[in-house]
Amino acid sequence: MPRDNQPYLVPFHYALSENHLYGFSMPGQKIDWMRQNAHVCVQVDEFSANREWRSVIVYGVYEEMPDTPQWLRNRSHALSALQQHANWWEPGDLKPASAPPATAVLPVFFRIRIESLTGRHAFDQA
Repeated sequence: MPRDNQPYLVPFHYALSENHLYGFSMPGQKIDWMRQNAHVCVQVDEFSANREWRSVIVYGVYEEMPDTPQWLRNRSHALSALQQHANWWEPGDLKPASAPPATAVLPVFFRIRIESLTGRHAFDQA
């Protein structure tokens, strides 16, 4: 996600569901930049045995899912999808508590609507 001609790249855990990548983060530079420029690019790499690898680039649009009644169903879906992965809250934060203190800074749940993608795949045939 670029801002002022400066790219910014950060890791995050995601869950793929339908045509979206779901994620969450504490407020900070990543969220600030995506709020200013919703057009984002996500790279996903996978490596396995026999020198096999896959790399996918996802182009999409950032959509924040605020903690409001209008977004409740989407946030619940995101949480359910994310919880399918071990340690899904890392590196965004500590595991969210069921009832955070009133003064706590709350995580931002978001999704990236996939507009297009491209990728490569290679493996050793030996």
